[in-house]
Amino acid sequence: MAELIDAPVVFETTGDPPKRIEEFVGRIATATSAVSIARMTSPPGWGEVGQTPEFDEILLVLEGCLCLETRRGTLEARAGQALRAFAGEWMRCSTREGAVYVAICLPAFSPTTARRDA
Repeated sequence: MAELIDAPVVFETTGDPPKRIEEFVGRIATATSAVSIARMTSPPGWGEVGQTPEFDEILLVLEGCLCLETRRGTLEARAGQALRAFAGEWMRCSTREGAVYVAICLPAFSPTTARRDA
């Protein structure tokens, strides 16, 4: 049966300065482990610690510019572009000018399976 997701679950996450996460589908919002879909609002100068997640991640940029650092180099995506990272690949996201983007994780994001650097 179809379902209306009236509003996301909102919280702040790691990074300096913190970013805003609005989870529409995922382990917290809908108790779904297959996929997570969240809108991220990252301020200028935001950066997170590196991670080697156990999930694939697609990052669809709606506004601004998102940087994705990997062991092979850094990619930048602007509004209307997307980045894709694969499970088991080390990555680190950051923004110089700030960004709004949608993160889609398969399977769903969890702090444990993100496998963040110490």
